[in-house]
Amino acid sequence: MSDREQRIRERAYEIWEREGRPQGREAEHWARAAGEIAAETEGEPEAVSAAGSEAKTRSDGTAAPEKPARRSRAVPKREGGEKRR
Repeated sequence: MSDREQRIRERAYEIWEREGRPQGREAEHWARAAGEIAAETEGEPEAVSAAGSEAKTRSDGTAAPEKPARRSRAVPKREGGEKRR
């Protein structure tokens, strides 16, 4: 684990404790902590989230909303192989 990742982990834990140890908000706390650490250490690459992807944070350190998953535009086939329109 890198020094940067350790700092993010510790900051996320502090945020979690300050907010009363709520369950199910790990990703939000991690993203916020990553944003805070990034703001403190500008010039370094973005932090990695718990899921392993880059954390998307705003300049104020809050988590940016994630884009919804794209839906397929494929037209389902009817029985007999014809496409539905």
